[in-house]
Amino acid sequence: MKKKVLYEGKAKIVYETDEPDRLILFFKDTASAFDGEKKAYIQGKGVLNCQISSLIFQILGEKGIKTHFIKQLSESEMLVWRAERFLVEVVVRNIGAGSVVKRLGIEEGKVFDEPLLELFYKNDELHDPMICEEHVKVLGLVPSEAIPLMKETALKVNEILKDFFASHGITLVDFKLEFGRLPDGRIAVVDEITPDSMRLWDIETGEKLDKDRFRYDLGDLLEGYTKVLKKIKES
Repeated sequence: MKKKVLYEGKAKIVYETDEPDRLILFFKDTASAFDGEKKAYIQGKGVLNCQISSLIFQILGEKGIKTHFIKQLSESEMLVWRAERFLVEVVVRNIGAGSVVKRLGIEEGKVFDEPLLELFYKNDELHDPMICEEHVKVLGLVPSEAIPLMKETALKVNEILKDFFASHGITLVDFKLEFGRLPDGRIAVVDEITPDSMRLWDIETGEKLDKDRFRYDLGDLLEGYTKVLKKIKES
């Protein structure tokens, strides 16, 4: 049963439950970009993201990836294990897009010979800077033994999702993952995996189906997310 609000972020509200080790994630109908400088209320976004994230977590679980996902409770609510979240985002890039294009001066759409893995410090005041493993250790952001596991898991997730999306007509350009320690002590993928946190391009047309539609006014965000959900639900 949902109790008091534990935390409210840009895209979700986290509620405590009667069971101390379980939380409810409520997906909000809000969109934001550029460190919150651009914001909008988009009715229906939360339902789409909850359904997409739930489906992806189920797929990862079936492939042996440990996550905090327990089950989808409603159209916009997900039951998850409480986790001690690490302040590090792991980003995996298969194709050049977004910040890496600006930072490295490469052409958007450049296909990398192998996945590029980057780490970012989750810190709003510092605007989530990119960091290296040495920074992670110096700042004590995650247990030292967790870093190799997080990187290995992120690359496994990449292979699973690349194949899955490709089989449904979508190119997985890049995505970010967050990790944390579950009540049983194991390290797992937490938070969400949605078009908010991935770049997804239509294989045939190259149409962008992710949050870049909102960031750069490329088209209706709901239309893009709806296409993603429809495609990945196809057998």
